[in-house]
Amino acid sequence: MNKLLLVGSIAGIVVVALMMVGVVFAKRRPRALNVAWFQERWSDMQKSLRKKENWPKAIVQADKLLEEALKKKRFKGKSMGERLTRAQHVLTDNESVWFGHKLRSKIEAEPQLKLKESEVKEALLGIRQALKDLGALPDGK
Repeated sequence: MNKLLLVGSIAGIVVVALMMVGVVFAKRRPRALNVAWFQERWSDMQKSLRKKENWPKAIVQADKLLEEALKKKRFKGKSMGERLTRAQHVLTDNESVWFGHKLRSKIEAEPQLKLKESEVKEALLGIRQALKDLGALPDGK
C-alpha cells in the first residue's frame, strides 16, 4: 500500500512539474501577428507618400508600426531602441532599420526637416523588411 501511495505521489509531482514547464514555455512563445491589420496600416501609410509634404509623417507612422510589432512579439525594453537591439537577431537589415528609426527621431526633433527621396526610400524599405522579418507583413512583394 505504501509503495502504491509513493508511486502515486511521485506521478502527481511529475504531472504538476510538467504543467508548470508548459505554462512557462507557453508565455515565451512568440505571438503570431495580425498580418491583415499591419498590411492595412502599411497600405494607408504608402498612399500618403504621393505628396512630398506627407513623407515625414509616413516615416513616423512606419516606425510606430514597427514598434507595435516589436511589442506584440514581446521584445522587451523601455524604449524603441532597446526593443530594436533585442530584436537584432531576427532582423535581416539592421542598418536600414536603424536608419529609419533615427530618421524618425530627427523628424520629431526638427519638424520642418526637408527629406530627400533617397532617405525616405531607405528608411521605409528597412522598416518594411523588419516588419516582414517579424511576420507582420507577408514576405512577398
